[in-house]
Amino acid sequence: MTPATPQIRTAAHLLARCRELAGSSTRRIIGITGAPGSGKSSFVRALTQELGGRAVGLPMDGFHLSNEVLLTLGRRERKGAPDTFDVAGYTALLRRVRAASDPVVYAPQFDRSREIAIASALPITSAVPLVVTEGNYLLHQGQGWEGVRPLLDAVWYLDVPDGELRRRLLSRRMAHGETAQEASEWVENVDLPNGRLVALTKGRADVIVRG
Repeated sequence: MTPATPQIRTAAHLLARCRELAGSSTRRIIGITGAPGSGKSSFVRALTQELGGRAVGLPMDGFHLSNEVLLTLGRRERKGAPDTFDVAGYTALLRRVRAASDPVVYAPQFDRSREIAIASALPITSAVPLVVTEGNYLLHQGQGWEGVRPLLDAVWYLDVPDGELRRRLLSRRMAHGETAQEASEWVENVDLPNGRLVALTKGRADVIVRG
């Protein structure tokens, strides 16, 4: 059960906790959430590199609906909002990963440089004790997202000030070829509003990570 008041911890403390979980013989799934730009992917990458073959990352972003589907649905200009993902597919895959009954489960992976998801790009073998999944809406309620939290052993929220989020998001979009104006329009109209929506879920986290 999620505590009424999340604990405040540092990234170093949680790395130590992951080392413990990765030494278990039981499959564990930890969720890492936070606003766009909070460093979820970098955090998970650091964890899995530190733990080697004892941990694997599972990004929620692999379940982005394609741009073509989003255009058909009239949601392309809101890509990254809760209703622009295949949440049913994500929860179904989490169930398979949690059961660890198949020798290997193949997950999709998102290629940010091309803005597309690549199917079956990430193998997750049953022998890996710790799976760390990351995404914006692990604690979101509604539109099917409420089915995610029961499949996770714990959820950690990365708490980053708004000014730093804005700086990171602008830098990331311009690094992928957008002009400063294009990046600013997307960040202000899409990323930051989505971030405020994610921030509403902070109180449901088990742990808030700062520093």
